[in-house]
Amino acid sequence: MRIASCGIDFGTSNTSAAISKDENVNLVPVEGNSVIIPSAVFYKRNGSVPFYGRQAVNLFFSRQEGRFMRSLKRVLGTSLMKQGTLVNGKLMRFENIISSFLKNIKQQVDSSVGKEMEHVIMGRPVHFMDDDLEGDKRAESELRAIAQQIGFKHVEFQFEPIAGAFAHEIKLKEEKLAIVADLGGGTSDFTVIRLSNQFIHKHDRSNDILANTGVRVGGNDFDKDLSLAAVMPEIGYQTTYGEKDLEVPPKPFHDLAEWSKVNFLYTTKVLAQTRQFLHQAHDRRRYQRLLKVLEQETGHSLLAATEETKIALTSSDEFKTALYFIEEGLEINVKRSLLEKSIKERIERISNCTLQCLRQAQVKSDDIKLVILTGGSTELPIVQAEFKKLFPNAEVADENKLSSVGLGLAYDGMNRFR
Repeated sequence: MRIASCGIDFGTSNTSAAISKDENVNLVPVEGNSVIIPSAVFYKRNGSVPFYGRQAVNLFFSRQEGRFMRSLKRVLGTSLMKQGTLVNGKLMRFENIISSFLKNIKQQVDSSVGKEMEHVIMGRPVHFMDDDLEGDKRAESELRAIAQQIGFKHVEFQFEPIAGAFAHEIKLKEEKLAIVADLGGGTSDFTVIRLSNQFIHKHDRSNDILANTGVRVGGNDFDKDLSLAAVMPEIGYQTTYGEKDLEVPPKPFHDLAEWSKVNFLYTTKVLAQTRQFLHQAHDRRRYQRLLKVLEQETGHSLLAATEETKIALTSSDEFKTALYFIEEGLEINVKRSLLEKSIKERIERISNCTLQCLRQAQVKSDDIKLVILTGGSTELPIVQAEFKKLFPNAEVADENKLSSVGLGLAYDGMNRFR
């Protein structure tokens, strides 16, 4: 007999969940009627009650005072998990922040089923961290402990690209050798796997999975590259100061271009250093904008404008990025060619990791009959073009980009928990 279970895809950018019950698998609404929730948390200035998802995003961008956090998944396995972060002047552990977000997801799942769920398959990247086996083990262990802390008694893990494959398998009418490319916010993961709708109820799929590879490159890295190429120069990046024409320190700009590091810039020390360099800056107008961003704590707004630009450039050749919150009338005209140039090295790393997966599976690109693209970053034309170049003769499946992993995890749970 199969036990009711759920799958949770805790993503860097978005999170989804699905349930497996009585031979049926369904996505669960996790925020209102939506089956996708942004992986975001907001604490109001004088409160300790967190807000999640779109509500957190809306509160922050409506200029409510408080602490906003995204990309929490990237903290797993790092030293920041132990260090914690200040929330309204009090030190808070990231374990507790992530727990509260995932507990909210579990409550939506329990409510949907009508009882408390005890069995879960948690999605995980092939590598939480590149070339760091101990950090990778630590990240999974931390996520397991959090899942148990919020009430799951039986916790298993599945690689996200394998889960993505399971979600597509039910539609296949014949056996196919497939490669799954899961490009999320924080990582890109790949799996070569044999798929067939005849395999759906197999408990052991180890013989069907030929290889897994992964690299710590994702949509957030694309945001960072685009920000440094197009946005940061407008607030003083790579300008000079002093008699020796030295370049201004790059670290504040790099941290402003990364979701998980923005909040650490709003300190008295950083503000004092920025004011000091402003006195010697050769491009005072632009560098003044950096100081304004730090003083008004609009770093996340800067990144949101960059992300909006990246998304717009998936369907347009150019886009006007509005930075009115920095300076009235400030706009940047950004072309898709600049985005593609800025992320070229990341795309090469993704391509190399894909080819590594083929080598480990001991198959050739012509052997692949199905390419499954999942994750929001696969919307980018440069990404789609790369996979069509790598696999010119394969069929491409790219529906349910943001929810296929959650569905696949529930399918996996249906077979694992008996």
